Amino acid sequence: MAEIGKGVTAGKLAINVQKRLTRAQEKVLQKLGKADETRDVAFEEMVSRFNQQMAEGTKLQKDLKAYQAAVKTMHDASRRLQDCLADMYEPDWFGKEEMDSLAEDTDTLWLEYQQNITDKSLLCIDTYLARFPDIKARIAKRDRKMVDFDSARHHFGSLQKGKKKDEAKIAKAEEELGRAQRIFEELNVELQDELPVLWDSRVGVYVNTFQNLAGHQEKFHREMGKLTQNLNDIMTKLEEQKQLKKDGTAAAKSGDDAKSEEANHSESASSAPKSAVTNGSDGELPPGFLYKVKAIHDYAATDGDELELKIGDVVLVVAFDNPDEQDDGWLMGLLESNWLQKKDVSTKGVFPENFTQKV
Repeated sequence: MAEIGKGVTAGKLAINVQKRLTRAQEKVLQKLGKADETRDVAFEEMVSRFNQQMAEGTKLQKDLKAYQAAVKTMHDASRRLQDCLADMYEPDWFGKEEMDSLAEDTDTLWLEYQQNITDKSLLCIDTYLARFPDIKARIAKRDRKMVDFDSARHHFGSLQKGKKKDEAKIAKAEEELGRAQRIFEELNVELQDELPVLWDSRVGVYVNTFQNLAGHQEKFHREMGKLTQNLNDIMTKLEEQKQLKKDGTAAAKSGDDAKSEEANHSESASSAPKSAVTNGSDGELPPGFLYKVKAIHDYAATDGDELELKIGDVVLVVAFDNPDEQDDGWLMGLLESNWLQKKDVSTKGVFPENFTQKV
């Protein structure tokens, strides 16, 4: 209770206390059925819908804030993941600069998404709910003034029915009744005008809230999809880079082995007929045959003495007629399919060794 002397007089306090006592007594009499109560079923339905509307709006606000917090958590996790990848990504790997740029773009996209949720969806529901406390307070005040009106009405009626009529008291009671009725009806009319409008406004609020949210979700996931595809492309090319290095190392080793094997075959080939060489169930093989390889990459010939390759082609590697003409990293051979059909050594040509692997 406020202290006397600090903006509240003793008389004002007494009046307030008396009002509360009068209202309490009136409510008791109404509950006991000893006094009739002003009832407005239509208004009570409005209040019921108001309470439902406020509860639903409050829940929506709470869930939107929880959603925003979850987005922030995902953003933090994404940032840590990007930082981890950046720390592990070696400078000489494919797409190092693109990877750094991708991390920045991803972080920016998350920040924009969070801000849009706040500015467009949460702000909409916050503004909507800001109207409810004032209306709720006026509904409570209207209820109090209705009790005051009922109490004044009953007091005036009892004075009129009394055996000894005191005209001065009756006149004062009638004046108090008129004042109580006027205050109650002013509040009642205002709320009867406002509550239906507020109830209808919920549709527009929900539409704006979820349309904004859906629109920003769609934009976020569309842009994030592009960044994700870029990341996938970088990873794919990094794997290809790794495979090329691996193939190059294997090809170099195969080249060394081939030179040794070529020397051995040259010795045996000198004693074999020049027209053909046989090799068990493989059938007839071309002169100077060394071993077989399979193409692991397509190769487009750029000169007349080069061999065109497609992935999967089997090539019969043969010795150079003049070993001095062999360049490092290049082999001489002819497609097995051509040889089996035509047995023509003139179709042979040179090809890059690292585009193939030994069978």
